[in-house]
Amino acid sequence: MLSKLEAIHARYLTIESQINDPDIMQDMKVYIKLSKDYKEIQTIIEVYKKYTNILEAIEAGRYILEEEKDEEMRAFANEEISSLTDQKEKLEEEIRLMLIPSDPQDGKNAVVEIRAGSGGDEARIFAGDLYRMYIHYCERKNWKIEPVSMTEGTMGGFKEVIFEVKGDGVYGLLKY
Repeated sequence: MLSKLEAIHARYLTIESQINDPDIMQDMKVYIKLSKDYKEIQTIIEVYKKYTNILEAIEAGRYILEEEKDEEMRAFANEEISSLTDQKEKLEEEIRLMLIPSDPQDGKNAVVEIRAGSGGDEARIFAGDLYRMYIHYCERKNWKIEPVSMTEGTMGGFKEVIFEVKGDGVYGLLKY
C-alpha cells in the first residue's frame, strides 16, 4: 500500500510541476484535465502525509523504548505508540477506500425526476415532500438546482417534478 501511495505522490508532484508550466497553460484542455487530476489526488496526498507522519512518530517512539533508561519516558512512549497505532489502522482503512477507483460518471451533474405514483392526492403530497427533501439536501451540499419542469397536483403536491442538480460529485451521491 505504501508503494502505491508513493507512486501517487510522484504523480501528484509531476502534475504540480506541469500545471505551473507556461506551455501547458496555453492548451486549456490539457490544463483543465491536469487540474481535475490534481484536485482528485490532493485528498489522497493529505491522508498520505498524515500516514507518513504517524509512521515516523511510531518509529521515534520505538527508538525511545530501545534507548531510554527512564521508566516514565518509556511508559509515555509506550502509550504514544499505542495511540498512534490505532490512528494508523484507521488511516489505513481510509486509504484503502480512497484507492478504490471511482466511477468516471460520479463527477457529473444529475437530472432527478420525481413522479407521483398511484394513490391520488397522498402520492402527490409525498412527491412534493420528496422534492423539498432533495432541495434541502442539495442546498446543504451547496449544489445548484435548476427546475426543468413541474406539474402541480392538488393539495400542494406534484404530479411530476424534474430538476437538474449541478455541482461536484453530484451524480456519485445521487445515483443510488
